[in-house]
Amino acid sequence: MSTDSLFLHEELMLLAFKDEEGTLVGGTMYSYAIGGAAIADLVMAERIRIEDDPKRPFLDVVDSTPLGDPLLDEWLESMATARKRRRVVDWVTRIASSSNLKHRVAAQLCRRGILRTDEDKVLWIFSRKIYPEVDPRPERELIDRLEAAVFEDSDVDPRTAILAALGHHCGILPAVFDKKRLKQRKERLSRIAEGSIAAGAAAEAIQAMQAAIMVAVLIPTIVTTTVATN
Repeated sequence: MSTDSLFLHEELMLLAFKDEEGTLVGGTMYSYAIGGAAIADLVMAERIRIEDDPKRPFLDVVDSTPLGDPLLDEWLESMATARKRRRVVDWVTRIASSSNLKHRVAAQLCRRGILRTDEDKVLWIFSRKIYPEVDPRPERELIDRLEAAVFEDSDVDPRTAILAALGHHCGILPAVFDKKRLKQRKERLSRIAEGSIAAGAAAEAIQAMQAAIMVAVLIPTIVTTTVATN
């Protein structure tokens, strides 16, 4: 299967799972990455647009036609029927807080034949669902795309630019590549996140990505500070 048939939120979820264990890589903020990726999916599908105001970028639905993806269609309907306009960061946070987000995205990857559903025991008592990889080709293709985007000095397509930026800021890229190598490419990753490298990248998609990064970086910090001071 080619990754061309995967949505961005599915690609990020695939990268966030350990191949053999079928559990999430520790230390990631995958849910915020998925929220940002879902927004970018909808922008690139021309279902929503982001208001051109970097201080308060609001999200508007321009076409509520379903895409055929259960999760994206559910979120799109929520946006279309919302009583008031909301900022991009609000929608990223709402998507990130969706019930059973990990399991629902993983289920889609299982239906595609990339992962499989299994169970194991925690402390030999509690059961949990895990999602080991059964078809490594899609993830290998993803990693090859990211390798070229991050470690080569060439143009990057919009999808891969968003994937690289979200994966970097949400802690997924360091689980895929050596941290020292990534550190050496810090400037390159910053340029990708700013959209200055992504040839032909839609401005709206880059704005959505940046909004997701802001949520992914700031929300946990705010929560941690609040807990520490209470």
